[in-house]
Amino acid sequence: MIVAEKLSKYFGSKKVIQDVSVEVQRGAITSFIGPNGAGKSTLLSMVSRLLKQDDGIVYLDGKNVHKQKSKDLAKTIAILRQSNVVQMKLTVRELVSFGRFPYSSGKLTQADEQKISEAIAYVNLEELEDKYLNELSGGQRQRAFIAMVLAQDTDYILLDEPLNNLDMKHAVQMMKLLRKLVEDFGKTILLVIHDINFASVYSDRIVAMKDGSIIAEGPTDDIIQSDVLKSIYDLDIDVHNISCNRICVYF
Repeated sequence: MIVAEKLSKYFGSKKVIQDVSVEVQRGAITSFIGPNGAGKSTLLSMVSRLLKQDDGIVYLDGKNVHKQKSKDLAKTIAILRQSNVVQMKLTVRELVSFGRFPYSSGKLTQADEQKISEAIAYVNLEELEDKYLNELSGGQRQRAFIAMVLAQDTDYILLDEPLNNLDMKHAVQMMKLLRKLVEDFGKTILLVIHDINFASVYSDRIVAMKDGSIIAEGPTDDIIQSDVLKSIYDLDIDVHNISCNRICVYF
């Protein structure tokens, strides 16, 4: 379980996260939704220790994340940020192999190579694994970065806008993959996502943020309600039950 207690973060004099407390249960997909600037990505970065909070504390399975060794933490939690820039010329397989660094320190074993191959297969990039990243489309590169996170083989996976640069087909495939990781392997997935219909269909729980605070959280069906969504987005959103899914219409 991830427990964040009274987290706050300042950028200069601006308080972008305000005394946020949240618990994330294991073995589920929890989606963080809300308008731009709500603080979703900042919160995700603090939970993973990529960004130090100014106040508050984060516990991962009862342990303070700031008291854990980096190598140990990297075997438990993996994060993929929204902007991924690699300066080196790397193939897909070389990029994905970075996910094994906490285990191999760069000296890949046969077991590491197997994990790398499995991760590449999960995202359907086997035919491109020897291609350089700059030869790929934006969506293919995004899937390669997801494969790197999968190769890290952690219990907790944090993803900041994982559907960026993906077309409809690959966005659906990605969300089905995340669902499979939860159902087959008991992974715990936190994701920042803007598409509320993907959040509705694939999430177990939703945390809604606005102006640096959590304004609603709970089971997905409790959050995907017109009145709740109105309070989050200041927008009239109709919710319809289609094929047993709650689908939001806001065009």
